Amino acid sequence: MRTVLLDTSTGTNRGGGTSVANKAGIRLTTGLEDSEKVTVAFLVAVGAAEAGRPTLMFLTKEAVRLALDGVAVGVACDGCPPLPDLMERYEAAGGRYYVCPICFDAKKLDKAALIASAELQGTAPMWQWIGDEGATTFSY
Repeated sequence: MRTVLLDTSTGTNRGGGTSVANKAGIRLTTGLEDSEKVTVAFLVAVGAAEAGRPTLMFLTKEAVRLALDGVAVGVACDGCPPLPDLMERYEAAGGRYYVCPICFDAKKLDKAALIASAELQGTAPMWQWIGDEGATTFSY
């Protein structure tokens, strides 16, 4: 792991180069079978998007179901924000979802039921979105 000391007033590291990527990528593999993990992933995504970072959630495995209209419901724990509220905030802040098309098709899900901010995109489009400047990533 590489640690970078950031001068927040200049946006550079002590070595003089650009210190951190502006984009945030969150990969989520878990669906509502672990609603606390889903909530944590959305809290991180909301924080990044509301801070003005271009933010992408890459949904794989059981998480692809969260991109279907009416699926992401409920509250993970006492004191946790409702999942629909987190999704609304994420989308309002410009957050986007890439849904693994292989995982989606393997589950025989209906493309017409995808929420408006979700699109079926695999790893190649994800890397294009990341681009040369990179992204800070989180995996849940």
